[in-house]
Amino acid sequence: MLRIIAGKSSSASDGAVSLKFKTAVRELFHYMGMFVVGDALPFLGWMDIGGHQKEMKRAFGELDGYLQEWLIEHKKNRAEKTEHDFMDVLLSVLDGESLHGYDSDTIIKATSLVNLGRKQSMIAGGTDTSTVTATWAIALLLNNRHVLRKAQEELDGVVSKERVVTEGDIGKLVYLQSIVKETMRMYPPAPLLAVREFVRDCDVAGYRVRKGTWLMVNAWKIQNDPSVWPEPTRFEPERFLTAEYRDVDVKGQNFELFPFGSGRRACPGTNLGLQMVHLTLASFLHAFDFSTVGDEPVDMAESFGLTNIKATPLLVVAKPRVSPDVYA
Repeated sequence: MLRIIAGKSSSASDGAVSLKFKTAVRELFHYMGMFVVGDALPFLGWMDIGGHQKEMKRAFGELDGYLQEWLIEHKKNRAEKTEHDFMDVLLSVLDGESLHGYDSDTIIKATSLVNLGRKQSMIAGGTDTSTVTATWAIALLLNNRHVLRKAQEELDGVVSKERVVTEGDIGKLVYLQSIVKETMRMYPPAPLLAVREFVRDCDVAGYRVRKGTWLMVNAWKIQNDPSVWPEPTRFEPERFLTAEYRDVDVKGQNFELFPFGSGRRACPGTNLGLQMVHLTLASFLHAFDFSTVGDEPVDMAESFGLTNIKATPLLVVAKPRVSPDVYA
C-alpha cells in the first residue's frame, strides 16, 4: 500500500523509513482511539491527563514530516517519472490549488494519510480490516471446531487438496463467506464507525439537530442486538444460509450489518479488504490443520480503540494438511 500511495517499498533503501512510518501510524491510531478525560469533561481537556494528546501530536508530527519529505520529492521528480502513484495523481489535480481554505499540500498529505491509515497497518500487523477479521475468524473457529471442520470439508470439495486456492474459488465457497460475515457481525473491525458531523441544522425523527453536532454510529451494538439477531453471542455462520439472512451482505446495503459503514462515507477499501480476508482465510484453512497450545480455548477479550484488535496474541499450532508441493 505504501508503494501505491507514495512509491515507497520495504527495500533496503526505504525499509528503515517505512518501518518508522508504520510504527507512527500504529501509534497515532492507538492514541486516537483512547478514551481521555477531556472526551467526557471538555473543560479538563487542557490538562491532558496521562499525556495522551501530547503523544498523539508527536506521532502526527512525525508522520507529517515523512509526508512532507515525500511530497517535495514527488514535486522535484514529477517531470521525469514514467510510473505515477497516488501522490502524483493528487498533485496533477490539486497542485497550487486550495480547497475549503486548505492549501494543496495539506490536502494531499491528509488524503494520503487517510488511505495509508486504512491499509498501511496491514503490513505492520496493526489495524487493517483484513488482518483483524482473519484473526478473529481463526479464534472463533478454534473455539468452534465443528465449524472449522465444515469449512475445510467445503474447501476440499471445491478446491481439492491437489492445488492452491484462487480468487476464482471464493464465489463457490458459500460457507466460508458465511464465516466471514458472522465474524464481522460479532467483531466488527471498527466498533464505532467514523464520526460524522452535521453541516447544517436539520430534523431527524422529530429531533432538532444543530449544525456541528457529531454523530457516532455504534455498529457493534446494532450487529449484536438480540431483537435483530437471535442469540447474537453465538457464533453461527449457518444463519447466513437461511432465507432470512441469505441476502444480507456487509457492504452497507443492509443496516443490520454494515462493518464498513454505508453511503458516500463508507470505507473506500471495502472490496479490497473483503477480497483479501476471504483469500487469506481460505488459503490458511486449506493448507493447515491448526489447534491451540495445549488445546486450551482461545481468550476472546477485546482491546479498546478505534479498531477492534484482539487483546491477547493469537497463538496457533499449525500442521500441513496438503502436500508441501501444492504451496511450494
